[in-house]
Amino acid sequence: MKQSRTQIFTSMTAQLLASAAMLITTLSVHSASGTTLNGMVQTGGMCSTQPLAHAEVTLLEATTGQPTVIGQATTDTSGHFSISSPNNMSSSIFYVSADVGGHVEFLTVLGTRLPATVIINELTTVAASYSMAQFYKTDVISGNSFSLQVAAGMNDNLVTPVTGDSSFVLLNSPNADETNSLRATRSLANLLAACVHDASVTSTFLDLARPPRGPAPRTTAQALADLTRNPWQNVDAIYALTTLSNAYEPALERMPDAWTVTVKVNDTGDDSHLFAGLGNLTFDSRGYAWITNNTNQGTPFSGQFMVVLKPNGRPSDGTNGTPVSPLTGGGLLGGGYGVSIDPQGSVWVSNFGWGPPNCTYCFPTPDGNGSVSEFSASGTPISGPNGYQGGPVRVQGLAADAQGNIWITSYGTDSVYVFLGGDPNHSVFYQQYSGSQPFGIVLAADGTAWVTNGGGLAGQDPRSVAKYALVNGTLHQEFLHFLGQALKGLALDSQGNAWVTSQGNSTIYALRPDGTQLGKFTGGGINGPWGIAVDGQDNLWVANFGPLQPGSNFTSGRISELCGINPAARPPGKRLGDPISPPTGYTVPSAGSQVLLHNGDPLYGYGVGAQPSFAPLMRLTNVVIDQAGNIWALNNWKPDFDIDVCCNPGGDGAVIFVGLAPPPASQK
Repeated sequence: MKQSRTQIFTSMTAQLLASAAMLITTLSVHSASGTTLNGMVQTGGMCSTQPLAHAEVTLLEATTGQPTVIGQATTDTSGHFSISSPNNMSSSIFYVSADVGGHVEFLTVLGTRLPATVIINELTTVAASYSMAQFYKTDVISGNSFSLQVAAGMNDNLVTPVTGDSSFVLLNSPNADETNSLRATRSLANLLAACVHDASVTSTFLDLARPPRGPAPRTTAQALADLTRNPWQNVDAIYALTTLSNAYEPALERMPDAWTVTVKVNDTGDDSHLFAGLGNLTFDSRGYAWITNNTNQGTPFSGQFMVVLKPNGRPSDGTNGTPVSPLTGGGLLGGGYGVSIDPQGSVWVSNFGWGPPNCTYCFPTPDGNGSVSEFSASGTPISGPNGYQGGPVRVQGLAADAQGNIWITSYGTDSVYVFLGGDPNHSVFYQQYSGSQPFGIVLAADGTAWVTNGGGLAGQDPRSVAKYALVNGTLHQEFLHFLGQALKGLALDSQGNAWVTSQGNSTIYALRPDGTQLGKFTGGGINGPWGIAVDGQDNLWVANFGPLQPGSNFTSGRISELCGINPAARPPGKRLGDPISPPTGYTVPSAGSQVLLHNGDPLYGYGVGAQPSFAPLMRLTNVVIDQAGNIWALNNWKPDFDIDVCCNPGGDGAVIFVGLAPPPASQK
C-alpha cells in the first residue's frame, strides 16, 4: 500500500488556545491611529507554556544600519502586550524583540507585513537567529531589504510566528523526522527554556557560543546567531545544555556533528515531473532558483524539464511574471551542470543527456536535439523544441559574460565554445586534446574563462585546468596545467585564485591567476568533491558526491568548509585550506523516518529489492549560496552507486542549510 506523506500535529494547552483565541479577535486595523500588534511572550511549548510578565518588548523595522524603533511595551501578568504602528507594511522587514531579563532575549521575525497577532518564545527565537544569522552580528538585525526578505522567508520555513509553533514545512515530509532539523530546533529551544529558569545556564551558553574572532554575545538570541555561523564549536557542551529542559519534545536523541539547521525542499510544482538528479542552479535577480534536472524519477532516462523555485524553496507559480514550475520545451534533454543568466535576463541551460548507451532518444546529438536551451525570465522557451543545434554536443558547463557571450564546455567534442553575443549561429570554438571532456567553466573578473577538463566522469583520460581569453572574436588558450583526477567544478575567490574539485582523489586544488599551484587540500569531511562555492568572506564550501565505485553506498552525505585566502575569516590558528567543518563534514542525519519523494513514494520505490533510505542528504553536485547566506545543496544521485548506475540514479530535492555562510558579493 502506498505510504502517505508524514503528518505531524502538535497539541497546545488550554491556556495557549485561550490566549490565541483572544489575540486573534484583535485584528490589525488601518485607522488614523495606525495599526496595533497584539502578542504574547511565553516560555515553553508543545505541552505546557508559561506567560512571561514584565518583559520589555520592542517592535523594530530593520534597515542597513540601526533599526527603526516602531514602539515598545511591557507584558502584563498574562504575558500580553500591544504596540501601535503607523504602518503595517515595510519595504524591509519587521521584527519584535523581548528582553526577558538576565541576558535572555527572545525574537520573532514578522516579515514585510505586520500580522494581527504574534507569539514570542524560544522556538521563534531559534528560527529568527538562524534565518537572520548573516545580518545579526551586533545587537541588531541589519542588512539590505531584499536579503532580509529572503531570510524572512526561510524563517517562516522554520516556525509559524502567529502560533509560536514549528512550521508546516518543518513538520511534514520531506522534513519532519526524515531529517534531524525539526528536533534540532526543539533542542535549541530547550536550551533557551533552561536559560529562562537558570542564570548559570545562560552564562555558560554565552561563553560557549562566543565566536572565534569577536566578543562574547550579549544575549541568548545573539548567541544563537553566533552558533549558526560557527556550528562546529563546542558541540558536545552545548548539547549537554539542551538536555536541561524538556519543554519542546521530541528533541534530539543524540548529539549532532554540528549545530546546523536545514530545510529540505522537493516540490517541483508537478508530481508528474518529480525531482530526479539536480545538476546545478543559479539565482535570478528576484532570488528565484533555476535548477537543472538530469533524469525522470525512478528511471535512468533523460528528463525533459527543469525546475524554478521561489527564494523560500516553494515552486514558482507565475505570480508577477515569474515562471510556472516545472518548465518544459526549448529542447531540454537531460540537464547538465550549466545554467546561467545573460545581461538581458535570459536563462541558458546545458543539456547533457543520461541513460544507457542503447537509448537513442536520451542524448543530444550534433544534428538532433541540441545541447543548449534558452528561456525568457518568465519561463517561455526561446530556443526551439530541439534546442540550439550544431556546434556543442553534450554540454556540461555554461556561463554568460557581461557582453552577453555564452561560454560553453562541449563535453562530447572535447572543445570550448562561445556563442558570440548570445547568437548560436555566430560561434567560435577551441579544440582541446582528445579525451579532455571539459566539464566546469567559470568567468574571471577580467573576462577570461577557467575550464576544468575532467578526462571523463571517472577521470580515465588526462585531467587538466585551462584558461581562455576571447580576443578579437577568437579563443586563445592562455595555459593548460595537468593535475588531479576526475576534475569537476571550480570557483574563484576575491583575489582571482581558482579552487578546483578533484573528485577522483578527494582533493581541492588552489591555483593562482597565472595557473601556478597555490596548494592542494583535504579534510573536513571531503569525499569525492564535485561542486565548490566561495562565500562573502572567501571561505570555501564543498559539495561531496562520494566515491564513484561499485559497492559504494554513500549514506553519509555532507558538505565541507575550508579556510580560504582571507586570513581574517579563518578561525585562530587555521591556515589556508585547513578544514573548518568537522571530520564528518556537515551532515543531515535522519531522525528515524525514511526518505520520501514529494508524491509519498519511498526514495527507491516499491520494486523488487527496493530498500528504505534514511539519507536525506545524498550525492551532491553543487552547493550554491543565496542572498541570505542559505546554502542550497543539490541531491544529484541517490546513495547506492550500483542502483544509480543500473537503473535509478535521480536524487531527490535540495537541502538548504539555513543562514550558514556569508553571501558572496554576487548575491548581495
